[in-house]
Amino acid sequence: MSKKSVLVTGASSGLGLAAALLLARSGFQVFAAARHVQELPDEPGLLPVTLDVSCQASVTAAFGEIARATDGKPLWALVNNAGICVPSPLELLSAEELRRQLDTNVIGQLLVTQAALPQLRSSRGRVVNVTSGLGSIAVPYLGAYSIAQFAKMAFTDALRRELEHSGVSVSVVQPGAINTPIWGKFRATGQQVLAQAQPQARAIYGASFETFLGQSEALAQQAVTTADDFAKVILQVLTTPHVESHYCVGNDAAEFVAMARSLSTAELDALFSAQMPGAQAFAQAGGTA
Repeated sequence: MSKKSVLVTGASSGLGLAAALLLARSGFQVFAAARHVQELPDEPGLLPVTLDVSCQASVTAAFGEIARATDGKPLWALVNNAGICVPSPLELLSAEELRRQLDTNVIGQLLVTQAALPQLRSSRGRVVNVTSGLGSIAVPYLGAYSIAQFAKMAFTDALRRELEHSGVSVSVVQPGAINTPIWGKFRATGQQVLAQAQPQARAIYGASFETFLGQSEALAQQAVTTADDFAKVILQVLTTPHVESHYCVGNDAAEFVAMARSLSTAELDALFSAQMPGAQAFAQAGGTA
């Protein structure tokens, strides 16, 4: 295999699929990893790899498959894109759902990166971790997702510093709102959280959380940034001779990063205050849920 090889996780749809297709069409040999590879298109340069990033056995098996396909030539790049989004008020968030969020977005990223690093050091390759604008500002009702994205930002910074003298570059890509299939699952997951909540909790959070779910979905559907825009940034990171540590995709992501740096905590809190349950909602419910 003479082409540079790249592993893209979460490649069955949305951002991961767009990136995998563009990289393959740009001359890379792309290992498109997903739990359901039957959803992947038949595309030259695209090799499906079954991978559940949250399962160590699956990661080990996937890298065995990649090693056989590359015939001993080391992997050159890793795009850690796999992720889910669990919307919920933190008071209603189950430990199981938080574990699911972190297992996919954080632990999975660690497992895949650990498996890839010996090859990436050998090829003096590149790591690209995909987070979001929510890696800079914690958004209410997206607490679990924000926790995961903040963790991925910290993971990226720590890994980049640890690998500074290894020849491996480490970058983070932060996309803003993009209309992808994740939003179809987003509202359904949030409504399930409400359905399972106690009546008192629903009385406190129900109205504002339902509004949040609808507005978030609408904003994504109206987004001007596309999955192809994201893919072009991934291609840029993997082809530029001078790799940056951070990239934003979309003006909204860039604005979130700028706001996180320029606004005080009190100013950020005020941005979300009107969207949250008011004092009357807590008083009517007895103050506790």
